Amino acid sequence: MSWVEGAAGGPFGIHHLPYGVFSTAADPHPRPAVRIGDFALDLRELAAGPFLLPWIRPAFGALDLGEFMAAGPAAWRAVRLQLTELLTDDHYAAEYEHLLVPIDEVTMHRPFAVADFVDFYSSEHHATNLGRMLRPDSEPLLPNWKRLPVGYHGRAGTVVPSGTPIHRPDGQSKGPDGAIEFGPSRRLDIEAEVGFVVGVGTELGEAVAPDRFTDHVFGLVLLNDWSARDLQAWEYQPLGPFLGKSFATSIGHWVTPLEALDPARTDAPAQDPAPHDYLAEADRFAYDLTLSVALNGTEVARPPFAQMYWTPAQQLAHMTVNGASLRTGDLYGSGTVSGPEKSQWGSFQELSWGGKEPIRLPDGSERTFLEAGDTVAIGATAPGPDGETIGLGEVAGTVTG
Repeated sequence: MSWVEGAAGGPFGIHHLPYGVFSTAADPHPRPAVRIGDFALDLRELAAGPFLLPWIRPAFGALDLGEFMAAGPAAWRAVRLQLTELLTDDHYAAEYEHLLVPIDEVTMHRPFAVADFVDFYSSEHHATNLGRMLRPDSEPLLPNWKRLPVGYHGRAGTVVPSGTPIHRPDGQSKGPDGAIEFGPSRRLDIEAEVGFVVGVGTELGEAVAPDRFTDHVFGLVLLNDWSARDLQAWEYQPLGPFLGKSFATSIGHWVTPLEALDPARTDAPAQDPAPHDYLAEADRFAYDLTLSVALNGTEVARPPFAQMYWTPAQQLAHMTVNGASLRTGDLYGSGTVSGPEKSQWGSFQELSWGGKEPIRLPDGSERTFLEAGDTVAIGATAPGPDGETIGLGEVAGTVTG
């Protein structure tokens, strides 16, 4: 139990302790924090005193989480143990309670500088749905899909924190009469995803085996890879997504450390055919996360992350097997999370079946794709220890045009 009021039993209890970056009106300089209940614990101020280990303290003088992420698993474990001690031992309450800042009094920032951004396409249900829509007379999955985690390089500079307004992108698309038009996307969509954040980098030429996943990945964030489906449909052949994806990707404010999700580990789906050796996992597992997609406050889907065909460990192995180096702050998205049922599909492309089956909202309005003023919020929960549930916050964005 934590001595912090209201922390017990909530989504941000002592077993979660996600990291973020905040500022206040009184002190506008961003600084790292850990969340406990409805408070942000100021790690910069904590590190100015004697509590944390001396070799770790300098990392929390930075403006974001980058230095701490780069410090590696030993630092991550040590800080987590020390924070747990501080927040559960009543003797520390009087000395450190003043470092707790109410969440409703802070401004949250992007938690880390994004070095590179890679997005994958790893849900068999999502890939099958899109294949049936786009290639109705062919097999829905292309021959490479079960051989490797399909992905593409995105644009790090347009990864923005939750709450950033989303401008409807312009580009070329094919009109109803087949003419090629230029203008705002008419099929603006979302992709409900989980993003994995690299802490420890590698040298050029070094491949990372799947079972070294926890040596390099610091934690995860909720991620929405906004997608302009009409722009994407015209431009993606033969080289893949470009303008239809690169205009914005939103991430949540809080990075959940991998260790907090140990109770959420579960068996990953069986793979057939067996993957190549470089993708084989001695300890193959998934995370039992349940995502929630809400449009203007109405939940429209609950995608299950545990059913992703390619795991985050395999994705990391594939993106480095050619010798591509990792850097602190590299971010890779899971790809759209979708389950077998319509209520579990993580994009409006699927939920409206390519625009043919509108979604009806409680106010009587209908949507196939997003309109000006629409707000999409993606949340997630995971099982914690002793029957508890942790919540990963949300990633939200409102379409401005």
